[in-house]
Amino acid sequence: MTIGFVGFGEAGSTIAGGLRSAGCDRIVAFDINRHDPSRGPLIERRAAESGTTLVDSPADLVRESRIILSTVTSNASLDAASQTAPFLTPEHVYADLNSVSPGLKQQIGAVVDATGARFVEVAVMAPVAPYGHRVPMLLGGPAAAELAGMLAPFGMKLEVLAGGDIGAAAAVKMCRSIVVKGLEALMCECVLGASQYGADEQVFASLNESFPGVDWKKLADYMVGRVVVHGERRAREMEEVAETLRAIGVDPIMAEATVRRQEWAARLDLKSHFGPDGPRTYREVLDVLARQHEHGAVINQ
Repeated sequence: MTIGFVGFGEAGSTIAGGLRSAGCDRIVAFDINRHDPSRGPLIERRAAESGTTLVDSPADLVRESRIILSTVTSNASLDAASQTAPFLTPEHVYADLNSVSPGLKQQIGAVVDATGARFVEVAVMAPVAPYGHRVPMLLGGPAAAELAGMLAPFGMKLEVLAGGDIGAAAAVKMCRSIVVKGLEALMCECVLGASQYGADEQVFASLNESFPGVDWKKLADYMVGRVVVHGERRAREMEEVAETLRAIGVDPIMAEATVRRQEWAARLDLKSHFGPDGPRTYREVLDVLARQHEHGAVINQ
């Protein structure tokens, strides 16, 4: 079985590597940035590490694959489907793994369905790393059980939403993100404020008493690091969350605020000061901000 990836960033390449190690015979990928001077070398390296063959066009990808997994950025998900659709046939299963609103999943599904191919919406329910291809996923749509059966030999953790319409899995993902990404933003803002008063240790001690069983300082180290590394992608996802809420008449007050804080880290390019795994502690991030401030940067915390 050959599996194709549309987009070969962090998520796609990590899943591909896991599938390869689990026995997938052949993996191919198409990424529009393959020949980009800045992004291309990383894509080539990821392909080499995961045993993936890069192809030059959506037509080549479809010709080589029966299962196609879309792992692009959320704002490119519909374009990716539209560019791939002219080459799809009823033999193909096209699964969208991107963090987008239920309405956008339905639009993508309509594009794919018009070709005769089967569409599956997939909601990735945890960070791909460290789970790899075994990251928990929710599958929705009439072809969800078929796709789950095709991927079962590779040990993927797939849950099919029985009877769920297209958009149901995305709704679970979007509403979960209100809490997860919102908590990241809250933790980041808490650290930025408390540290200015030397109060962060006391704040976490108090939280430990109020919410026993949670190591709040450890959680802060982890969550602030995720904001630093993934702020741009999370901001785009939370824009989809806000759109999801607006579509059903809920004012996305908290979702929009989360977009601002996640985007703040991206705007300052904080991740460029760390390795690919990001900072180990929130204090490392505070040190970077302090140095930027010393050099006259406007950090607008």
